[in-house]
Amino acid sequence: MVKDKQTVIQEFNELVNMSASDLETWLKEGSSESAGWSKSDGSGETIGHESGRKIIEILNKNPEKDPDKYEQDDIDHMRKVVAYCKRHLAQEEKAKQDPNSKSARSLKNWGHDPAKE
Repeated sequence: MVKDKQTVIQEFNELVNMSASDLETWLKEGSSESAGWSKSDGSGETIGHESGRKIIEILNKNPEKDPDKYEQDDIDHMRKVVAYCKRHLAQEEKAKQDPNSKSARSLKNWGHDPAKE
């Protein structure tokens, strides 16, 4: 069953616990590039790294988190972020125990810092 727009927005805002500036700083660190699957376009960027850049755009575009100001593309990406974060948080305790683990670095690329829980 597909989640409704309001649920996606609420869960995105709960799971993405990094500010746009924190996420931007993180994505500039070399360790952010060493977690996750590489994109198939040959750029060397990971899927999570690209996701992080999209999350920054969403956060900067709508800093008040007004549900009516999100576009469909935003909602579609927010849905991916929610699914990724929920799935990985449920599967990987290591992310919470070791902030330098690949799991923790990957989650940070998706806007969720497990050390902030």
